[in-house]
Amino acid sequence: MKLRSVFLLALVLCLVFTMVACSGNDAKAPEPSASAPAEEPKPEYPKKPITMIVPYGAGGTTDLTGRQLAIQMEKFLGQSITVQNQGGASGAVGAKTVLDAEPDGYTILFTAESLGTQRVMGLSEMSYADFSPIMVTVNDPKVIVVNKNSKYNTLKDLVDDMKARPGKVKMSYTGPGGSGHVQSLIYNKLGLEAALTAYAGGSDCIVAVLGDQVDFTNSNFSTVTSYIESGDLKLLGISAVDRLDKYPDVPTFSEVIPGSEKYFGTPFTPLSLLVDKDVPAEIQEILKEAAAKAIQEQEWKDYVAKNCLEKLYEKYPDEASANKFFSEWESLVSWLLYDAGASKFSPEKFNIPRP
Repeated sequence: MKLRSVFLLALVLCLVFTMVACSGNDAKAPEPSASAPAEEPKPEYPKKPITMIVPYGAGGTTDLTGRQLAIQMEKFLGQSITVQNQGGASGAVGAKTVLDAEPDGYTILFTAESLGTQRVMGLSEMSYADFSPIMVTVNDPKVIVVNKNSKYNTLKDLVDDMKARPGKVKMSYTGPGGSGHVQSLIYNKLGLEAALTAYAGGSDCIVAVLGDQVDFTNSNFSTVTSYIESGDLKLLGISAVDRLDKYPDVPTFSEVIPGSEKYFGTPFTPLSLLVDKDVPAEIQEILKEAAAKAIQEQEWKDYVAKNCLEKLYEKYPDEASANKFFSEWESLVSWLLYDAGASKFSPEKFNIPRP
């Protein structure tokens, strides 16, 4: 009987609480607000190794810098990056390989400046506009070097002799459209004329100087630094407006020839990491984040310092500034080539404005 009383009491209390809960204000329970659109999940990238195409031979400045960047980026992508050299047609063969691949971010391009001249030189129909910049990385400064036994001991010595003997002082270079050729065209603009001898690659140009086949060459600093340190080559000058930190006593070309700053202020060997412009934006962003972290690694910083590389990623830190730089570079160099009669087509054919 006692148990029954307890049960009835519990039942009454439940009814009371239910009535209280149902009474009071008659406000309806708030309807769930419209939920914000869910963020799209990040793509599962990369899920396999990435191929980095370097569109030149092994051992050059583009190849060595691309490999160093790949090593650092691997740390943040969680996948390996295989560097594949694919030379030919001044970089056109390798660049075309990237565009022919599936635009999924697994085939990327690390290239020098040749994309800015391929159209006017008649090498391909490609340009920077076919790609999206992940990062403009560095510029390998152009420097003037001579044999250790050369009669030239200063940049002024060389310049004075070029003025006194137009077309007689011999310079090695890698052929029409290359950065060395562009340097010679700038010399012409400044009233200097060298006798040009073409070689297959930058290393061959250096060998020509070492063997006294030519008087000088205008090389990328990273490819001659060991020869300068060994004393086999003499460093006469820098084709820029700023001296190198490593060689603060070596003058720039713009110091020796006033008024040349408009030309030598341009980075002539900009090295860039690019992808096909059709690669999804989300994947491009992942690559950009990895590259941004890579250049903070001490190994990368040491490599840049050792080779006196100019940090273009500080000057052109985003896609807009990178594309502006590419456009201005293409304009300056394309018209230099055309005005000298060295290009196959006029820049006007491709709507490239005069600088």
